[in-house]
Amino acid sequence: MTDTLTRPTSAPLPLTLTDRCDSCGSRAYVRATLPSGKDLLFCGHHGNALRASLLVAGAALQDETDALTASAESSAAA
Repeated sequence: MTDTLTRPTSAPLPLTLTDRCDSCGSRAYVRATLPSGKDLLFCGHHGNALRASLLVAGAALQDETDALTASAESSAAA
C-alpha cells in the first residue's frame, strides 16, 4: 500500500508570534501557499512587495496584515 499525503481542507491556521518572514526574519503576517503545497511566510513589507509575483505563480495568500492596523489603533487609544 502506498502512503500519500493530503492537505487538510480546513482553513489555514492563524500565524503566530513564532512565525517569521522567510526574507528578513521579522514577524510573519502573510502566508503564501504555492501550488506545490510549500508555504512561504512574509512580513507585511515583503508580502506586499512580492504579492503580484506570488499571485502570478498561483499562490494562495493568507493576509493577516490587518493585525498591524488593529495593534497601532489599540496603542494609540491607550
